[in-house]
Amino acid sequence: MLRRLTPVLLALVVVVLGITALAARPNSGDPGRGADFVVLAGVAGLRWDDVDPETTPTLWRMAEEGSIGSLSVRSGHRPTCPVDGWLTLGAGNFAAWNGNRPSGGCPAAGVAVEQPDRIGAYLPDHESVVAYNRDKLAWGATPGALAESVRCSVAVGPGAAVAAARPFGRVDRYAPVLPDDPARLLGSCVLSIVDLGAVDGTDRATRAEQAREADAQLARVLAARPPRSLVMLAGVADTDAPARLHVAVANGPGWERGWLTSPSTTREGYLQLVDLAPTALAVLDRPMPERLFLGRAAVPVGGRPADLRTAIDMPADADREAGALRPVAGWFFTVLALAQVALGVAVLPLLRRARRHAGPHGPEPASRRVVAVVELLLVAAALAVPAALLADAAPWWRGAHAGWWFAAVTALLIVGGTAAVRFSPGHDRTLGPLGAVAGLATLVVGADVLTGSRLQLNGVVGYSALEGGRYAGLGTVGLGVFIAGSLLCGGWLAQRVPRAWRPVVMVAVGGAAVVVVGSPYLGADSTGAVALAAGVSVAAAICIGGWLTVSRLSWATVAGLALSIGLAVIDLRRPEAERGSVGRFLAALGEGTGGLTLHRSSAANMETLVNSPLTVLAVAGAALVWLALLQPWGGLLRLFGIYPAIRAAMAGTGVAAGMGGVLGGAALDVAGAAAALVVPMAALAALRVLDHATDRTLPGGRPGAEQGGGGARGPGGGGTRPGGGPAPGSADAQAADAKAADRGAADRGAGGVGGSGDPAGPTGAVGGGGAEARSGAANAAPPGEATAGSQASTGRAGRSVRVPAQGAPASVEVPSG
Repeated sequence: MLRRLTPVLLALVVVVLGITALAARPNSGDPGRGADFVVLAGVAGLRWDDVDPETTPTLWRMAEEGSIGSLSVRSGHRPTCPVDGWLTLGAGNFAAWNGNRPSGGCPAAGVAVEQPDRIGAYLPDHESVVAYNRDKLAWGATPGALAESVRCSVAVGPGAAVAAARPFGRVDRYAPVLPDDPARLLGSCVLSIVDLGAVDGTDRATRAEQAREADAQLARVLAARPPRSLVMLAGVADTDAPARLHVAVANGPGWERGWLTSPSTTREGYLQLVDLAPTALAVLDRPMPERLFLGRAAVPVGGRPADLRTAIDMPADADREAGALRPVAGWFFTVLALAQVALGVAVLPLLRRARRHAGPHGPEPASRRVVAVVELLLVAAALAVPAALLADAAPWWRGAHAGWWFAAVTALLIVGGTAAVRFSPGHDRTLGPLGAVAGLATLVVGADVLTGSRLQLNGVVGYSALEGGRYAGLGTVGLGVFIAGSLLCGGWLAQRVPRAWRPVVMVAVGGAAVVVVGSPYLGADSTGAVALAAGVSVAAAICIGGWLTVSRLSWATVAGLALSIGLAVIDLRRPEAERGSVGRFLAALGEGTGGLTLHRSSAANMETLVNSPLTVLAVAGAALVWLALLQPWGGLLRLFGIYPAIRAAMAGTGVAAGMGGVLGGAALDVAGAAAALVVPMAALAALRVLDHATDRTLPGGRPGAEQGGGGARGPGGGGTRPGGGPAPGSADAQAADAKAADRGAADRGAGGVGGSGDPAGPTGAVGGGGAEARSGAANAAPPGEATAGSQASTGRAGRSVRVPAQGAPASVEVPSG
């Protein structure tokens, strides 16, 4: 009865762990309220390295008294030109100006602003811009949504007119420049938007002069600000390529000396341009327009250093890191993809020659030295991504040659990690390197997530704040590595315990990984948690051996669906501003706007599929596995037969990585990151399994049998027979035969290929049939030969020597090593 209930109980454990982790959400705080007026001032291109007490004294004092943060100015176009930035500010959503623009640049033409009277203004092109955003872009933005949410708004300057124009092009109150006495104008409406100019170019002297002029205009705004007002200054756009992080400062009641953050980023000190419109309405206590804003209201949080220079240096350094990230990440993943493809090609002839032939004819085995070097290269390739993540702990971006510094640090970490795996206990065993590499990868990514994901933010293998997609938790690459590492760790541990306990171990390890991925306090990836839960369920279902039957697949599917439904129910009960991605998507479906979400996700999947080097890693890894490793000569089928828990872990990794990429809009990126870890380890383990595929049991004893699990006690010991297996009729023999009969049906065809089991490692031996893939006669050796088990005696050429058959021992499971 208990055995039948085991799948149900394990599926329930996965569901409970996942829902518990995803249910609670961190408190993001409440927006500061109580202001009667809001003034949004913008300076296109303004960065934190433009701010200092001498050049921008007004801004310096404003920042010292208020809250500061790094502003990501993502819009509907890249780069975000000034007109796109102002339009996005007024839409509270990713918007863009229509019309042609030079590749990678911004149009030189200004915005037409007409003044039919002396009060307001009219933008004749605005209606076509609204139609362009509605019909051509995937974000569903409505330019002018912020102005439509208040009774009256003021705009000063052409950029502000773009932000304050209502959808039909009308600006309520407009002035081309600040009047001599701006107090009356700024106090005439609850919302004022002011264009303070731009800071562009790369020349430091030019930027300083432009920043000084903007600071002088800001001084006039602060002097004329209405009573009980909040003033927010933002670098609303990029003025050159590549994109950068910009200034954000809030000064007003309740916004003193803190960091700015937003529920859209969940990262202290970071907010998005689309957050400014919701912030203004939240401060004014106005209702948010339904289904129009993608941003969330910003809030001030504590923890800022008391010294303003120290505080400003932090976002300025983050801007430099984010600016250096894109080119370095591009060549890193390109080099990694090429290196792994080249290494996969180099492994093919070794796989062909790895199985040693017992007869006088056959290819010479590869040199042991060559095999050892290739194994080290496979370990190094698998550790490349975790090493690159650790490299971001060093400030490589501050040097004159950032890419070379990153390469040097990463190479040192790869060498150190490879040495640690090489000299780790159990390295000589078949699964020794696989377990060590999986453990290191899981430890590196997990430790980073548990400490706030600081290495992934603006990291080469993490995510960039400039992209506007993620600011905290697990990124795409981190998710792929963590999925692969945790499931391989689970499979490695499960292989070392009795067969009945393997699903428990797999669920325990996988369930903990689901918690880390899905918790809003940690990985903050609900779709990744759902995908990983499905992978864990599949792995637990087949880790005892056999195929993924309809019954096993049903329980795995039920666990994944139950987790998804439970998360959706909890998420939908939260306030709209606190919902996760699953809740927001289901709410959009209920409101009839889910098509936009699906369109954005499919567009993101397609763009990533075509442009990402990780696609090459995923496709090349799948080709190596399918065309080589899974062939009869490739060794992976044999590995799966001997170690069914490893087969389960790799199958679960494929399911979770595939689902995680598609659901998260990352196409094959998650699968590519997982393949960068799994495929080299699969090739290494296959090489070792094939190297011992023709080992034979010697008459009269089993050298090295102490590493095996067949029950022999060495030459001349009790309970053995001449072939090295347990003596007929002994307790060991009966237990082994019963065990083989019990798993015969479940494990039949699980992937073992003819011949015999694999010893525990290159120098050890294991008695008995070894492979769980087949039992009974299916594991018997050919006539005239003994079954596999102990290490063969070898000649000078290193080939195994045929020995007389001593009877077929019972099929005994091979330990993982």
